[in-house]
Amino acid sequence: MSSTATDRTATARTAAARTTAVRTAAEETGAHTEEAAFLIGDARSRIDALDDRIIGLVQERMAVSSVIQEARITSGGRRVNLSREMEILGQYRDALGKPGTSLAMTLLELCRGRV
Repeated sequence: MSSTATDRTATARTAAARTTAVRTAAEETGAHTEEAAFLIGDARSRIDALDDRIIGLVQERMAVSSVIQEARITSGGRRVNLSREMEILGQYRDALGKPGTSLAMTLLELCRGRV
């Protein structure tokens, strides 16, 4: 095989490998272009980092809520303060709309009864 033919074969293999990589990225992201696939990949990495932070904040919220509940119960009060929970539900609803209420309910559920 001549040097030119070998170069063409190597170039074809490199192009095929790039196409396979793009297909893989496109399959993973649902994108139809290489540029969109890489943009989506980067954005997903940011979302993963945000999710890690959100989980950490929820865990911190649970710990703080536990301290509050323990102090309330120790002082003779109830574990849950319903008027405070209604404030929280309203805050999330006002900021995020109806889905915010569901999110707040989930947070409140996670934070109850940890004493």
